[in-house]
Amino acid sequence: MEQDVNIKIIDRDGVIHQVLAPTDMAMNLMEVVRSYELAPEGTIGICGGMAMCASCQCYVNSQHELPEMQDDEEAMLSEAFYVKNNSRLGCQIQMTQEMEGLEVELAPES
Repeated sequence: MEQDVNIKIIDRDGVIHQVLAPTDMAMNLMEVVRSYELAPEGTIGICGGMAMCASCQCYVNSQHELPEMQDDEEAMLSEAFYVKNNSRLGCQIQMTQEMEGLEVELAPES
């Protein structure tokens, strides 16, 4: 069984990165971005993935069916800058086999 999924991440400079994200390490999208150093340290995942800061906000550009947004994520996005209809917090998107082909763009730094 394949343990990694291919995802496309557009960083804040508009650079496209094709990355392999492990599905067997309970990682979320924010942690993948950090592990590949696709955003300067200290600018993403500031709250440690607790849906309390919106520093990992991203725009989901693919048509993936994501888990329903929980109240804490919805509340955080209601207060965040640069929010769009396809905004989600990267810390709330778990890397699973269903995320194969996921395409996201990191939101501008607030």
